[in-house]
Amino acid sequence: MKIDTEYSLGTPSDIPELARRAEEFGFGAFWVNETKHDPFVQLTLAASTTKSIRIGSSIALAFTRSPVSIAYASWDIQELSGGRLILGLGSQVKGHIERRFGMRWESPRTKMKEVVGLMRSAWESWQTGSKLDFQGKFFRVDLMTPFFDPGPIGDPKIPIFIAGVNRGMCNLAGRVADGLHVHPLHTDRYLREVIVPATESGLQSAKRDRKGFEVAVSVFSAVGDNGKEVKAVKEALRSQIAFYASTRTYAPVMKLHGWEAVSERLHKLSVEGDWEKMPGEVDDSMLDEFVIEGEWSEIGRILRERYAGVADRVRLYLPFDGQESWREVVRSFAA
Repeated sequence: MKIDTEYSLGTPSDIPELARRAEEFGFGAFWVNETKHDPFVQLTLAASTTKSIRIGSSIALAFTRSPVSIAYASWDIQELSGGRLILGLGSQVKGHIERRFGMRWESPRTKMKEVVGLMRSAWESWQTGSKLDFQGKFFRVDLMTPFFDPGPIGDPKIPIFIAGVNRGMCNLAGRVADGLHVHPLHTDRYLREVIVPATESGLQSAKRDRKGFEVAVSVFSAVGDNGKEVKAVKEALRSQIAFYASTRTYAPVMKLHGWEAVSERLHKLSVEGDWEKMPGEVDDSMLDEFVIEGEWSEIGRILRERYAGVADRVRLYLPFDGQESWREVVRSFAA
């Protein structure tokens, strides 16, 4: 198991130094996401000041770009980083795809499968000179002239991770991807009873070996220098959990624990824009299921113990700021 970290606050100008610090501290990978900034710009910046740490997207949106555009950006970053890229892709949800990006929402599992297939076809064409000819339901691509072909690179194998919450996308990840991104809104029970079996079912159906596949888990974490600070961070996470749980995509997580009514109330409050009332729907028992807690000197050990035998990569769902406290996370994880 490897311990990673993720950048999520600030501006892209912060990334070169933070990525360098993450590498210095000994993290296995430095992840960036797509919320307020473009992930490929962030990954390029991370590659520029690091030499050994893996860099990855957690996640880049798959349905707001052409798969070939993603393939080009990934190819360049893979070459720039010396083969350290992990390309994480996510579908997002219908409302954001349609109303925030103005794109069409179409059969997400089928479309994601084609996105992965088309990118790999483009990479194969660039690396070997083979003809690019991909024919799918959503994408039909057969034009790649020498003028537009970037040519081969030293490390053409780019791992693709797919973000999955429900059984269908987790199964797809097992069938076609190199890894799975697990959203922080999960419980230990949901991970072991739903996510892992669905992923392994996909691996088995595709006759693939689990050893060549990675499960990467992001974890809600209440961390501080003492008990008082830990408690304050845990309390603040109530709002974050309420926000995610209000989205219908995450309803199966709630249903497994018998929290369907809470899920419905949260959704209703979000539609009404009554954000202040939402944290009150997340009681202490729910908080305990979703959050791990501890001081900086012990949280790494707690993280390893909870996810042993299930995850291959883990990271705290906390914005990495480069402070020395993070070095303690790596130390306690390794110990």
